[in-house]
Amino acid sequence: MPLKKIRLELARTREFPEGSSEHGYEFTAPLRADGQLDADEWRTSRGKCKVHRFWRGEDDQRGMLIHRGQRWAFHYEDGDDEDEEAIFRFDRHHLVEGEYVSIIEPDGEQRTFRIVSVR
Repeated sequence: MPLKKIRLELARTREFPEGSSEHGYEFTAPLRADGQLDADEWRTSRGKCKVHRFWRGEDDQRGMLIHRGQRWAFHYEDGDDEDEEAIFRFDRHHLVEGEYVSIIEPDGEQRTFRIVSVR
C-alpha cells in the first residue's frame, strides 16, 4: 500500500473567516482505499510517516505521525510527549479532500483543518 501525502489547512475561524493556506500541516501516512489510516501498514512504514507543521510567523516544525492504542498524534523532534498534538478521532476519519479534522495544537487549542489534498 503506497503512502499518501496529505495537506491540511486551517479552516474558518474568527481570526481567519476564509480559513488560511499559511497555517497547516503536510504529512505522510498509509491510507486504505476508503481514506482511513491503516495502523498495520503504519507499523511497517512508521519511519516514513513524517509531518511538517507550517504556521505563518512561527518556525516550521518537523516530526512524525505516531500511533498509540486508538490515539494518533503528531510528535515533533524537539518536543517531549507533552508536546504531542492529538488528532481528534483520527482513527475514524476518512482522509479525503474536502473533509475536516480537528487537532489539539501546542497551545492547547483545538482547531479545525480542511483536507485540501491527498496524493
